[in-house]
Amino acid sequence: MTIDQSERQAALSKVPAVTLGFWIIKILATTLGETGGDSVSMSWLGETTPEAGQAGLNGYLVGTAIFLAIFLVLAAWQIRTRRFHPLLYWATIIASTTAGTTMADFATRSLGIGYAGGSALLLALVLASLGAWKLATGTIRVETVSTPKSEAFYWLTITFSQTLGTALGDWVADTNGLGFGGGALFFGALLAVLAGLYFWTRVNRVFLFWAAFILTRPLGATVGDLLDKPLEDGGLALSRPLATAALAVAILLLVLILPQRAGTHPGADRAA
Repeated sequence: MTIDQSERQAALSKVPAVTLGFWIIKILATTLGETGGDSVSMSWLGETTPEAGQAGLNGYLVGTAIFLAIFLVLAAWQIRTRRFHPLLYWATIIASTTAGTTMADFATRSLGIGYAGGSALLLALVLASLGAWKLATGTIRVETVSTPKSEAFYWLTITFSQTLGTALGDWVADTNGLGFGGGALFFGALLAVLAGLYFWTRVNRVFLFWAAFILTRPLGATVGDLLDKPLEDGGLALSRPLATAALAVAILLLVLILPQRAGTHPGADRAA
């Protein structure tokens, strides 16, 4: 291998090219994270309700421990690999969004800080993670995610953003009268605005990427809730495990069918 080839391989990003297919899989993964997290913390371990008491609180806590452990194992594996591996990358994304579901539910419901408090805390954590990443590496551009340090910050930021997105989705759907369907339309509209900014303005591409990455999570959360919540709560009352399995199959097929390659952030030449 020549020096140029070695330098080129070292510079390859370990995250996929940001394409339309990337965003479709990301939204499906966040929806799976919601149904999968609810399957364990609510259906299997017991939801927190006034009647459930400590048993419900333990459901969120145990669910968080399970999914966070899975995520940490996959993230460590992902960081140790030298190249981009699509199945491993998306498995880690799914683990992070599922852990984010149970962590957000534990923070906002079991700890009693509410949706507003939980969202504010998690937003601060996302911004702190991005700030620390910028200070440590000089950039938060996605195409630079090729070293263990940058990738560790990448996955830390993603985990906080997935958890923040869950809290935002629940906040909008549960407390503002929109319901799950209305919440999904609301976040879908925000993502459409970001798409318009990307195509028709010169707004910083790094900002747009992370804003879209965060907003796909509450979109997935509200769609997931729409699928599996009871009819009296505005959901479709579908089986959580079955919905999770169907989403997993859809994601696997898309990962195998759609081109998956290591890539750079769109518009990186204009990113800060």
